[in-house]
Amino acid sequence: MRHNVSGRKLNRTPAHRKMLYRNLVTSLFKHERITTTVPKAKEARKVAEKLITMAKNGDLHARRMAARKVMEPAVLQRLFEEIGPRYADRPGGYTRIMRMGPRKGDNAELAILELVDNTAKPKSLDSKKRTRARRILKAEEKAEAAAALTETAETAPETEEVEEVEAVVEETTEDEEKKED
Repeated sequence: MRHNVSGRKLNRTPAHRKMLYRNLVTSLFKHERITTTVPKAKEARKVAEKLITMAKNGDLHARRMAARKVMEPAVLQRLFEEIGPRYADRPGGYTRIMRMGPRKGDNAELAILELVDNTAKPKSLDSKKRTRARRILKAEEKAEAAAALTETAETAPETEEVEEVEAVVEETTEDEEKKED
């Protein structure tokens, strides 16, 4: 019987398992979305949710406890400055697991582990309609930029005025050189 025995062993030693969770959680906070197998995602979710709760607290002790689990200092700083305050009024459930189906090579069940309300954009291929619309928008932006350039060329000062200003600048530089000698 497995009374009060929680967690998956994932066919790894305890040290390897601990490092696996640390790496998964660091990548999750860095990219806000990772793809892994379902059992790994379920175990990494436990660690990630505890770390986000610590980040919501935000004191020095919580930061030091989180530093034990997060591998990169920049990611730790991001956790406490961006991710923790983002979930300040949320009582839990900061992550989501979406199943993707089996992996081609070994038929392992894949899942996406992501932060809820994340800022990461999904990597999806554009349809032909969206690609065409994007091309049209770029062409319009180029046309607007060209129109703006022609307007500035028309409103540019006369060449005589520019020559007068250049002559004054040359005189002042010559005067400064004479003073230095």
